[in-house]
Amino acid sequence: MTQSAETQNLGTQNPGEQNPGTENPGELVVQAVERALKFVVTWPAWDGEPRVSDDDRIFTPHKAVRRIADHMIDHLAEVEALLAGVPTQPDEWHASSVTSTADLAPFTEADVREAEQRLRRLARTFELRYAALDPAEWDKDRTPNWTLRVIAEHLIELDWYAEQVGDFS
Repeated sequence: MTQSAETQNLGTQNPGEQNPGTENPGELVVQAVERALKFVVTWPAWDGEPRVSDDDRIFTPHKAVRRIADHMIDHLAEVEALLAGVPTQPDEWHASSVTSTADLAPFTEADVREAEQRLRRLARTFELRYAALDPAEWDKDRTPNWTLRVIAEHLIELDWYAEQVGDFS
């Protein structure tokens, strides 16, 4: 998959490094989502002012949830393509460069519940997909793409999007 500039710069994970081990790498995605949700539950108190990240991208609660979900969808599609032995779909997301009218809407308790359901289900799908594989598949060379383990490790910092909005406790 062609990585967007946003995806390449999300975290500090070096895609060339691998951490062979026996723990399901999909569990890392679940943990990242749980860290993000600690922010999400505070967002009904959001003051309505978009936040600007260090790299000048605008973030709101709805946009952060959208980006976390889209990032997982993007890499889940990549994993499935790699396992099927077919080319990955080119990355044509506008990603964080677009802030829609919907992104600016107030964030309610109902939005918290929807985000919890959406993000936890996506993370669990990652975890279950990896669990269904022989662990040897996690570190199999898939050049020019990342290994499945590195894809999961890249998603460790999904909570970065939530951090851009902040904690409104």
